[in-house]
Amino acid sequence: MPLEPLTERQQEILDFISRETNKNGYSPTIREIGERMGIRSTNGVNDHLKALERKGYLKREADKSRTLRVLKSGHGAVDAAPVRALTPQNNLLSIPLLGRVAAGEPILAEEQALGRVHIDSFFIGTTKKVFALKVVGDSMIEDGIHDGDYLFVKKQPVAEAGDIVVAMIEGEATCKRYFPEGDRIRFQPANSRLRPIYVNRDDFRETSILGVVVGVYRQV
Repeated sequence: MPLEPLTERQQEILDFISRETNKNGYSPTIREIGERMGIRSTNGVNDHLKALERKGYLKREADKSRTLRVLKSGHGAVDAAPVRALTPQNNLLSIPLLGRVAAGEPILAEEQALGRVHIDSFFIGTTKKVFALKVVGDSMIEDGIHDGDYLFVKKQPVAEAGDIVVAMIEGEATCKRYFPEGDRIRFQPANSRLRPIYVNRDDFRETSILGVVVGVYRQV
């Protein structure tokens, strides 16, 4: 039985999800879809996703992060392979768990790790400069980062605009998107209920980047 045809907008969104999934190995977040398509409201993106799911082109797994799975391309053929699940297989890496991202300063000395998280190297590469932090709070939920998730963070003191970073601001660890803006830095949450954190040069607030987020893991 043929599927119900897509609107032009629905097809654009489906194509974007398929391209990003093929390129990255995981699907884009609702926020990323909205930014790419110029849709400001997460509800607006959700409406399109619900329509794609109802018409049989897309499947969403609500209990996992970044799991929009394209079933049909809308062009008459079965589309991309499903999103790879975050399940430990071969080439496991043992990553030190160094603290909680919203509960004080993480201990960045590996010998004082709170434990270790095991993850396939497929997801984060083979670099040894990676540590894990457990997420506390919902400030990044629209980027698919939820309370209780583990962040894998590549330790580095610099980042590019738009990167998701773990930063220290006056001794408090936070995970936000990083935007340098002239004489200030904007740390942008991915939660429409929350306001950005601004750090102005004249504030003399001690601020540093601990690293850039390179992966998210959720135990289910």
